[in-house]
Amino acid sequence: MFPGRLHLFACLGLLTAAGLTVKFTHPPQVAMAASAPAYAQNGDMLPPVNYREWIYLSSGIDMSYSPKAAANSDHSMFDNVFVNPDAYRSFLSTGAWPDKTVIVLEVRGARSKGSINQRGHFQDTAIMDIEVHVKDESRFPSKWAFFSFDSPSANGTLIPQGAPCYSCHAAHGAVDTTFVQFYPTLLPIAQARQTLSTEFLKENGEQGFGK
Repeated sequence: MFPGRLHLFACLGLLTAAGLTVKFTHPPQVAMAASAPAYAQNGDMLPPVNYREWIYLSSGIDMSYSPKAAANSDHSMFDNVFVNPDAYRSFLSTGAWPDKTVIVLEVRGARSKGSINQRGHFQDTAIMDIEVHVKDESRFPSKWAFFSFDSPSANGTLIPQGAPCYSCHAAHGAVDTTFVQFYPTLLPIAQARQTLSTEFLKENGEQGFGK
């Protein structure tokens, strides 16, 4: 984890000012057999190793929900978001997330020097961090939970319900505690289906999100 910066999922941080990175050293674990969430006996989440074959929702660069992150602006990073296909198809029809939704946030470093590139940024091949936001109504009292992964192939650790990401998503998530406001292909669907949360509309109605 990278303390100090928040991504699309409000639990995820950034590199420190010293430029620390995560080294994936954990041995491979048993992975999800399909896109539905699966868990180890100790409650850890099995890794969704095929998530890059899921539905791509969006990418952000240097996003943060904290004004203090400007001090770390020299450490540019990309956030890539994927969702399991069944949940995506359901959202297209209803504007809401069904049970067993799995949203994966993948973080990669941003590079500017390489090959013929002269301007702008492209994504590094190394994965810096992974976090999962999962809806499992029979398993979690608040329906949703966050898991942090130290490696693409290692099991994910449950982030405690008292962590700030839960209250942040509840207060600011556009649809069912998720940041659909940052998913350009899904926000119009939520608007048309009128599934945008009351909290989000109050906070962002004047900015055009709810129109």
